[in-house]
Amino acid sequence: MSAAPPATAPPPANTPAGPATRFVLVGTSHPGNVGAAARAMKVMGFADLVLVAPRFADVLDDPQARAFASGATDVLSGARIVPRLADALDGIVLACATAMTPRDFGPPTRAPRECFAGFAATGASLAFVFGSERYGLGNDDVHACHVCLSIPTAAGYGSLNLAQAVQILAYEWRLALGGFPVVERTPERTRADGRAVDGLLAHWRAMLEQIGFLDPQVPRRLMARLHGLVNRAQVTSEEVHILRGIARQVQARDGGDPHRPGDDAPGPG
Repeated sequence: MSAAPPATAPPPANTPAGPATRFVLVGTSHPGNVGAAARAMKVMGFADLVLVAPRFADVLDDPQARAFASGATDVLSGARIVPRLADALDGIVLACATAMTPRDFGPPTRAPRECFAGFAATGASLAFVFGSERYGLGNDDVHACHVCLSIPTAAGYGSLNLAQAVQILAYEWRLALGGFPVVERTPERTRADGRAVDGLLAHWRAMLEQIGFLDPQVPRRLMARLHGLVNRAQVTSEEVHILRGIARQVQARDGGDPHRPGDDAPGPG
């Protein structure tokens, strides 16, 4: 593939505005990780992917990479391959290395969340630089960056897959930029009105009397407690229909009249 930079894929619609953000993978070995990294980027609204001297020159077209991209093939199609990290950082003001191994010399090491708000406030173009799966980033690549990001992990085991690391940083960076709204997946509940609740309680009282659970001569506070339970549950109109359907079925099996006063609601079907 040519090293000339083609036009990158456009970011997904409704992406919050923010600094130009690039993800750079250095010396990547496995095509599946490239595809999975593209997927991790796209779900967080990023699209600028650059590979530096990957093990396979045709990795962006590899079937495994495209399979692991799982719908983010536009990110792969817009990605470019360059020979050196310096080429990948062209136009980037703030370069962030990612490395777990402590260094005797180099940029300061920070947790992503503690510095991302400040990075976002600068508005500077930014790149996240990831090393190869086996060896991570070399010293020269780390020294070319302004900060070294270390994802906090358990002390005894800090091994992250490349795409997992990309996903975590993409998520944290998106949060720092304002995040995406959570879209409600379930319809809004329609609470039953007072008339429906009154009809439900009348129906249940008749059913409970019929089966001998409620003694009309000594009702105590059973119905008041049931009324409080229904109010606390904030039952919906559909749930009232279900509860009345249960009462109706109990009455029919007990041999009584399932049509009680106030029974003006349809059954569960």
